[in-house]
Amino acid sequence: RLVPSVRGKHSMLFIIFACEACKKETFIIPSKLEADKMIGRVNLKECLGSVDHIQSSDPDFRVLEDGSVYTAHAVVLSDEKRSFTIRLSDTKKQTQKEILVLLEYQKKVLRKRHTKETVLRRSKRRWAPIPCSMQENSLGPFPLFLQQVGFPFLLTGIALVPRVCFLIAYASTADGYSADFPLPLPIRVEDENDNYPIFTEAIYNFEVPESSRIGTTVGVVCATDRDEPDTMHTRLKYSILEQTPRSPGLFSVHPSTGVITTVSHYLDREVADKYSLIMKVQDMDGQFFGLMSTATCIITVKDSNDNLPTFRQNAYEASVEENMVNVEILRIPIEDKDLINTANWRANFTILKGNENGHFKISTDKATNEGVLSVVKPLDYEENHQVVLEIGVTNEAPFTRDVALRMTTMNRAVVTVHVKDQDEGPECRPEVQYIQIKENSAVGSKINGYEAYDPESKSSSGLRYKILHDPKEWITINEGSGSVQTSKTLDREVITPKNELYNITVLAIDQDGRSCTGTLAVSIEDVNDNPPEILQDYLVICKANMEYVDISAIDRDSSVNGAPFYFSLANTSPEINRLWTITRVNDTAARLAYQKNAQFQEYFIPVAVKDRAGLSATKTLRVNLCDCTNPVQCRSTARSADVILGKWAILAILLGIALLFSILLTLVCGIVSARNKKAFPEDLAQQNLIISNTEAPGDDKVCSANGFMTQTVNNANQGFCGTMGSGVKNGGQETIEMVKGGHQTLESCRGAGHHHTLDSCRGGAVEVENSRYTYSEWQNFTQPRLGEKLHLCNQDEEHMPSQDYVLTCCLNLVLLEFIHVLEPLESLVKFPKARMFKL
Repeated sequence: RLVPSVRGKHSMLFIIFACEACKKETFIIPSKLEADKMIGRVNLKECLGSVDHIQSSDPDFRVLEDGSVYTAHAVVLSDEKRSFTIRLSDTKKQTQKEILVLLEYQKKVLRKRHTKETVLRRSKRRWAPIPCSMQENSLGPFPLFLQQVGFPFLLTGIALVPRVCFLIAYASTADGYSADFPLPLPIRVEDENDNYPIFTEAIYNFEVPESSRIGTTVGVVCATDRDEPDTMHTRLKYSILEQTPRSPGLFSVHPSTGVITTVSHYLDREVADKYSLIMKVQDMDGQFFGLMSTATCIITVKDSNDNLPTFRQNAYEASVEENMVNVEILRIPIEDKDLINTANWRANFTILKGNENGHFKISTDKATNEGVLSVVKPLDYEENHQVVLEIGVTNEAPFTRDVALRMTTMNRAVVTVHVKDQDEGPECRPEVQYIQIKENSAVGSKINGYEAYDPESKSSSGLRYKILHDPKEWITINEGSGSVQTSKTLDREVITPKNELYNITVLAIDQDGRSCTGTLAVSIEDVNDNPPEILQDYLVICKANMEYVDISAIDRDSSVNGAPFYFSLANTSPEINRLWTITRVNDTAARLAYQKNAQFQEYFIPVAVKDRAGLSATKTLRVNLCDCTNPVQCRSTARSADVILGKWAILAILLGIALLFSILLTLVCGIVSARNKKAFPEDLAQQNLIISNTEAPGDDKVCSANGFMTQTVNNANQGFCGTMGSGVKNGGQETIEMVKGGHQTLESCRGAGHHHTLDSCRGGAVEVENSRYTYSEWQNFTQPRLGEKLHLCNQDEEHMPSQDYVLTCCLNLVLLEFIHVLEPLESLVKFPKARMFKL
């Protein structure tokens, strides 16, 4: 905005408004300024949104609420530049900003004369009006005379600025010629104190902790006045008109800033938790003729832990029966003036003295804030008739009073607990009692045993004792005295682990049947009753790469009767002494070495070992001096020479035996049924067992096309039991085996001068493994025919009933089944069939 300049004897005034908020403002002004002269305007709201206090750092200039900058009195610029700062404040937000104003003096620039101008022209002196003013809210008389100009002017316009109005005057002749430039006529409106100061809020709400120190800030009140700033009309003063409750006076307000602070130590929520202040603000710096207004300030006092919890009594009494546990015996109420159900009110109880054995516990009832005293460990009337406790109480929140008061922040009370006597049963104390018995003591040896007592009489008389548990039943107890004696020989080495105590549970009973249980811990003193024992039995030495072998021993006795061991060759033959030596390796091991001329063979070497107490034992070691590079080779050979039945082989034998019993049962049933038959049916096409007692050699054997063999015996053709291949005779024995295919029949195979057995009959192109029947197939084959064959065996050559044949035929059939059952054992026990048959 450009304000018209005044032409005259002074330089021209140009006011430029083109600046950003909170940045510097530059005004170009004349070297001389009159009082109350507007030099420019700044934008206050862009710099600070809410402004309630404006102050200029230069007393020669004042700033109005709209940002207009005026001279306070006549100003002459001595330098080309001059600056000052405008400070803006917002007391609510407690913020402050500054605007830098730079004043520059514009020198008069002489215009260059035109080349054509040869004559200098004298400028006409302008008339400058005298500044004038008028009173705000003036009552007249109107029109109101302000000033007079020496020549006629025409007022064509009015420009209004806050507290200043500009009249633009034009001088012209009668014919309309403008004799001069337009002349501004500023008229200042003098402010009148016609606006009341007003608080920014009608009701203020603040909070302050009780027991706050003097000078603690409570809050800030603020008021505004629309009158001219930086005058007495807007100089405000704050004060407190009234406080409720009235006494005592606890607050004050700063007269200029409106800051409310505490002025007393006696701000106590328990006395008053809320205060109301009537605040007054008055302009004219608080003079009696100034305008005023009021507002209400509500101050809430927040609770602090400034009151100690206190016991209602100094001493309390309670009682409890002995041996009672987890029972409540006393409730202790307290008083606390702080705010209920806060950390300043809730109590914490502590047992300060008298609970060294941990019999008591005190807790807080959250609902009533009482202390609850309980017994958590049984009391003993015989030990103590009463217990005196000292109880202390504090709050959850720390105490906030001065240091002098903090020395007594815990209130205390004394509680006397009376223990009531009960007629108790016996007591087993100590619960575990120890005795010592020497190992291998004579049966009936007496030792002091377990002792309980009556707590009332402190005596053991009248008590009876029993043993509830004795793991080995080694000990008996005297029912009347509790002494014990051995009922068996004690063996320390039987206890596992050996160094543990042998525990016996003892029951003590009084005359009324009440009882207690204790433990009798028996420490068995070791006796040297176990000689050292060599761990090895069979040793292999590969002569090619081994010169010796180490042996070791153990002793089941304690270390006192154990190592070091002493090894030696015991009662050996001269040959053993010549070929073998034994030397010490450590306390529990020795080294057995051979001479170079020792032969490859097994040696039986007796070795004696003796413990430190002299108890010794001798063990004969099997030492295989072998031609090998690894002992495993000789061990495997030795194992193959021994027949050792494993668990599966034993199981198979047992199953076979069970099967034999079932076969015998079937035979018995067959015999019974056979006695009831009159005659045997005709033989069916090679499916029956043909009895033959012919001793002549049966070498006329012909194999049929179907793979079965027929044999002529005594010029009679009979069906044969199976297929016979090459190599039927082996070692003077004929072996026969059923093979798959053809007619499956059984027939007695006999030959003159031969011992007849059943064996594998490998013939034709049938493979061995594929030709054998499985056990289930064999059983399915034999079971339905055993009765039939048995009936046939019950007849003689004339097919007449005869009891002489039954036993022989039965045994043959049983042997047949037994051999077939044992045949799978050949792969398990790994020995030839001949040995199996012998077994």
